[in-house]
Amino acid sequence: MKRLVAAAAGALVLLAGCAGAAEEPTPPATAAATAGAPAADVEALLAEHDLADLDAAAIVDELDRVALTERSTELMASVRVDQLVLTDADQEVAVDLPDDRFYLSVAPYVDQTHECFYHSLTTCKGELGGEEVQVSIVDDATGDVLVDETVTTFDNGFTGFWLPRDIEATLTVSYDGKTAETAIGTGAEDPTCLTTVQLA
Repeated sequence: MKRLVAAAAGALVLLAGCAGAAEEPTPPATAAATAGAPAADVEALLAEHDLADLDAAAIVDELDRVALTERSTELMASVRVDQLVLTDADQEVAVDLPDDRFYLSVAPYVDQTHECFYHSLTTCKGELGGEEVQVSIVDDATGDVLVDETVTTFDNGFTGFWLPRDIEATLTVSYDGKTAETAIGTGAEDPTCLTTVQLA
């Protein structure tokens, strides 16, 4: 995974508009904002994009599920390890994600994918939108089954999971008689966007 960071070192945005690894995580901030934005400005930005009164986790869940045809062209939303970074034409703010949870967005594919490191809730698009896939995630250290369910991918071709922070696990995805298995992590250096799960 660290090689992706080096390989993307001159690009701000990778294919399909997903947030690239070259974008450095925003420094830690309060639940209000970064870059010195007053809390009132944060609230105004959220209200302008119909996200008022939602915490960061709820905003992530809301935006990842928006149909492609209904997505805002004025808002960028990037899921980092510990923060959700929201950017529009006027400002950039960040809201803290839960300390004990990590959002991993997975776009399994058969034929076509794109590079991605930090999941963009507003621009990332995977191959298999609106498809049922079987997903299991098992903690490598404990053997605990964290996820074992059939889910329908969002319109953007991704499906998202809130996982414990700082674990290593094995992800298995099955779809239409095809299966893929890969190692994942939820640490400070791990991606929030997984687009390398090729079903075969």
